Amino acid sequence: MTFKTRFGSMTEYRKGGVEVIDDNPKNYVFSNVFDVASRSRPWERVCVAKNFEYVIEAARAAGESPCWTARHDEFVVCMDGEVEVELFKLHEPARAIEDRDGAHRLDALPPSTRMGRIVLGRGHMALLPKQSAYRFRAGAPAALMFQTIEGPETVFKWAEICQTGPTVATAATEGAAP
Repeated sequence: MTFKTRFGSMTEYRKGGVEVIDDNPKNYVFSNVFDVASRSRPWERVCVAKNFEYVIEAARAAGESPCWTARHDEFVVCMDGEVEVELFKLHEPARAIEDRDGAHRLDALPPSTRMGRIVLGRGHMALLPKQSAYRFRAGAPAALMFQTIEGPETVFKWAEICQTGPTVATAATEGAAP
């Protein structure tokens, strides 16, 4: 048996699906990070997976993001494109972070010291340290995936992004981006 690895991107992906045997497909969640990112507003953090309080969020990177912070570590993976991450050590982190987990959008960058920058290419991952602030820049649309805890920036769109019934691939839709 021969297998072929196919890498997706925001401009070329196959949505995929879940084959459920003798069960209701609504009991399962399946979505495609590239599909979600391509349909989202820039920097909207859409939940694509959830396990207790932990979430995986997909985001469309385009232009400059707002600044965010969290009281816990987060991770970001660049799934497609190139994105710059700028990190800042907050002088007073408790003032910027509400008493809630998850990413918090900052109205403006509070007093801080620039820690550095990371340029992420496809497949690269970065740690977003707790009690720091971060923002992104993308010269062209890119897809990001965040691993974090559900918070005020987490957007749920289950009805729009999840498979709700069996999918049948046809020659007309095979490999085509929806």
